[in-house]
Amino acid sequence: QVQLVESGGGLAQAGGSLRLSCAASGTIFSIRRMEWYRQAPGKQRELVATISGGSTDYADSVKGRFTISRDNSKNTAYLQMNSLKPEDSAVYYCNAVITTPQAITSNYWGQGTQVTVSS
Repeated sequence: QVQLVESGGGLAQAGGSLRLSCAASGTIFSIRRMEWYRQAPGKQRELVATISGGSTDYADSVKGRFTISRDNSKNTAYLQMNSLKPEDSAVYYCNAVITTPQAITSNYWGQGTQVTVSS
């Protein structure tokens, strides 16, 4: 009964910016960690950014260009993507570790949002 819904993907030119959102809804007691992954055609899904508590971490390929943030009051994570490159093109997925009021902790995935960067 927990859902993650991503939004904000689309088409951008190289050097441009996009902002992705991931909203968690349902019966949520707490969110331990939220992450963004991406998967390009023919490639494995890779971890892009993590936010847990006050700490963030990034893949080397996006450091200095992408910023992950979180609004706890809205159970929403964001991924601000600047200086986009064609190689950033992929389906971006949100992942969250969520605890319900029944003290059950599970891993949840969103449906993904397409990001396409043209050169």
